[in-house]
Amino acid sequence: MTDRLTAGLISQAAERLRPVIRHTALEPNQRLSGLLGGQVLLKREDAQVCRSYKVRGAFNLIASLTDEERRRGVVCASAGNHGQGVAFACARLGISGRVYVPSTTPRQKRERIAALGGDRVEVVVGGGTYDEASGAAHADSEHTGAIYVHPFDDVRTMAGQGTVGLEILAQGEEPPHTVVVPVGGGGLISGIAVWLREHSPSTRIVGAEPAGAASMRAALDHGGPVALPELDTFVDGAAVGRVGDATFPLVKDLVDEVVAVDEGAVCTEMLDLYQTDGIIAEPAGALAGAAARELLPYASDGPVVCVVSGGNNDVSRYNEVLERSLVHIGLRHYFLVTFPQRPGALRHFLDEVLGEGEDIIAFEYVKKNNRETGPALVGIELERAGDLDSLLFRMKSGPLTVERIPPGSPLFTFIL
Repeated sequence: MTDRLTAGLISQAAERLRPVIRHTALEPNQRLSGLLGGQVLLKREDAQVCRSYKVRGAFNLIASLTDEERRRGVVCASAGNHGQGVAFACARLGISGRVYVPSTTPRQKRERIAALGGDRVEVVVGGGTYDEASGAAHADSEHTGAIYVHPFDDVRTMAGQGTVGLEILAQGEEPPHTVVVPVGGGGLISGIAVWLREHSPSTRIVGAEPAGAASMRAALDHGGPVALPELDTFVDGAAVGRVGDATFPLVKDLVDEVVAVDEGAVCTEMLDLYQTDGIIAEPAGALAGAAARELLPYASDGPVVCVVSGGNNDVSRYNEVLERSLVHIGLRHYFLVTFPQRPGALRHFLDEVLGEGEDIIAFEYVKKNNRETGPALVGIELERAGDLDSLLFRMKSGPLTVERIPPGSPLFTFIL
């Protein structure tokens, strides 16, 4: 196995994958085009086999194994989508495998792994984060001799994922000015970057990673892969605590910019994709579109392509998605309100503080034995984000002690 990714390996992967995967659409998006003031196209990997680009890398690696390696079976760690790709490949190629997932992996993804793999694949929960599941999978590989199928830090995986870039150039009427790619461990953007730098060197390549799991930005700032001290796993498909040793130098040398996207902005894009475009995207699948909203200077210069990397989203998560979006766009706010020690304080709050179009969406006394005269957690939804200043003024002018809980506060972990 070579340790250097080349455009030639990506071409070989494309031939290997041709009878297996879908040639997903590259389609104009009117909503984002209007927001950016230029043509924006979506590369629809949410419509891929297994509903994610991950099958490209997983299948290419497993199909490249020797007969002896196939007999040993395979093992992998996955937040969900890579595991589905491995399960699909195992069933298709008749190879036994085990998929280790973190406990944060949505149930929908776990069930899909089991369904795709059938009796060829076992799903194992191994730890609370991707990195813990990866450690368990590596230990399994060392103990049993099964081949470890890395989700991003293997040239064979990166070559398969790089076929997304090959298709983007083949499908577009002209080379894109900018391609925005979601970033987790860096496999997808590395593969795309290698292909584009050889076949469309002027194309601007932008990586988008979740702010709570900005491991590539940390690596670039540090000069090499480094483990994040904390990890927000909400964008589960891109929540990687340490980027790959093989992917990092390619991103450093070939990618123009890596941006961190607030999880609330990702949720807003998820909702817009669903409600306006009829596209079901998982959080990682909405990363590129959310980042593209920040790329206004580039849109008028030529086409912008956003990779919708996956569509495996658990519908039970939409309450949290909506909550995070409303907080991000400034329509939902939370406060700790201490009422004065007299009856009727709550009635005063309702009558004198709340304005028209302002609704209480959460109210809970912190001290259960001191109702109407103790502190309370109050959530308020506004009709317009600009109404916040007047609400804060009325709160300050009244007899109440009010402390606003800012979105970045650790207290939000108890609310969201």
